[in-house]
Amino acid sequence: MSQSIKIKNALISVYYKDGLEPLVRLLAAQGVQLFSTGGTEQFIKDLNLPVTAVEDLTGYPSILGGRVKTLHPKVFGGILNRRGLKEDQEQIASYEIPELDLVIVDLYPFEETVKAGGTEQEIIEKIDIGGISLIRAAAKNFNDVVILASKDDYSTLQQQLETQNGETTLAQRKAYAKKAFHVSSGYDTAIFNYFNNEEPINVFKQNISSAQVLRYGENPHQQGVFYGNLDEMFTKLNGKELSYNNLVDVDAAVALIDEFEAPTFAILKHTNACGVASRATILEAWNDALACDPVSAFGGVLIANREIDLATATEINKLFFEVLIAPSYQAEAVELFRAKKNRVILQRNDVELTKKQFKTLLNGVIEQDKDLSIEGPEQMTPVTDKQPTEQELQDLFFANKIVKHTKSNTIVFVKNQVLVASGVGQTSRVDALKQAIVKAESFGFTLQGAVMASDAFFPFPDCVEIAADAGITAVLQPGGSIKDADSINMANEKGIAMLTTGIRHFKH
Repeated sequence: MSQSIKIKNALISVYYKDGLEPLVRLLAAQGVQLFSTGGTEQFIKDLNLPVTAVEDLTGYPSILGGRVKTLHPKVFGGILNRRGLKEDQEQIASYEIPELDLVIVDLYPFEETVKAGGTEQEIIEKIDIGGISLIRAAAKNFNDVVILASKDDYSTLQQQLETQNGETTLAQRKAYAKKAFHVSSGYDTAIFNYFNNEEPINVFKQNISSAQVLRYGENPHQQGVFYGNLDEMFTKLNGKELSYNNLVDVDAAVALIDEFEAPTFAILKHTNACGVASRATILEAWNDALACDPVSAFGGVLIANREIDLATATEINKLFFEVLIAPSYQAEAVELFRAKKNRVILQRNDVELTKKQFKTLLNGVIEQDKDLSIEGPEQMTPVTDKQPTEQELQDLFFANKIVKHTKSNTIVFVKNQVLVASGVGQTSRVDALKQAIVKAESFGFTLQGAVMASDAFFPFPDCVEIAADAGITAVLQPGGSIKDADSINMANEKGIAMLTTGIRHFKH
């Protein structure tokens, strides 16, 4: 098996030319014969460097509107021949095929064309055939060939060729091959997922090319990596790198705040809201959200759907928190927050989020549609003698949004567009209810006139009875239990309103 190989011939055919010039000039200076096609050939000529057209090598012009340029035995024979195999060497000599030691090629911008809303014909034409074949061939023969499938590697190869007298090592070529197969597999995945939108085949294929190694995972003894582009999602204005747990909480915060249109502030701890309020101003929303549970708010993740001004920032600054997210900030507010260097301040960018979610489970992966349903007053059906007031309807809608984003089993109390208390993640619904009552009382809130929302139906009437005795005047639940009548009868007996939605919002 060969080790170090000197590059004698290179095939260069790229869609994007940026960053290519220094490497091409070095190759020419080291006496490498350059072969190229179309726009790349002209690019090299414009640098006043010698270049041979692939057409002159193959004896065939580019045909079918450029669909066929490099698909020829003289190209692929030059890439795939094994330098140490006598039979291969005899054949390439017989057919006058040059050994291609370096292939620099990228792929048509398929994903970019899809994202830009291209027509189906425009998208189809961006499915690369020659490029993907060149990448696979060169990567397969990494023993003898260098493959560059990304402009990110231009400077690395240039440095290697400068310091190694135009040679590459086997380890270097294998590393480039690994990157090339990453490019080709990701490209194929993007194409498949585009075609798999209609009448999908149930297979799991994902490709995320950017990654960020985290300090650790959920706990310090666990490793963690985030796959995705956080810089696209947020502009970080201050603070340390986000941790695994930060990211989980930030994801929950973004999902929750997107339910609200009025100026709203939410405070989350371990993915559950411990304070939410909608008010006329974001400062009022902050004050009322914090009042819900100032103990749990300590070290939490904060999120707003309006700009953070200096007055609001001054109040927030009194609390120790991990992360603050908002669509924008006044400059003075940012300067105030920057006084503590570790505090993470994120400005949220306008990015379309995926409508699917998945996680590893047992020996596979489980995937589902995101819960994008939320039932407002129009989808709430009164089932009791007493009808809800307009204020109760609005509060039930508010509570339903929070229930949807709270760990099951959950009960949520709301009064005047403010979260009063919630019981979260309990093994029984009545335990969730009792937890919520205790929390409300511990912070001095009265439940007289408050409403209650449940993420699932009541299997027994006890929750309704306890809630009514605590002061709750209206209850929202999905309904669907074989014992719904028992809960409805209890609500009628207690003189409170009950409404059903027909939609359950479990969150495990």
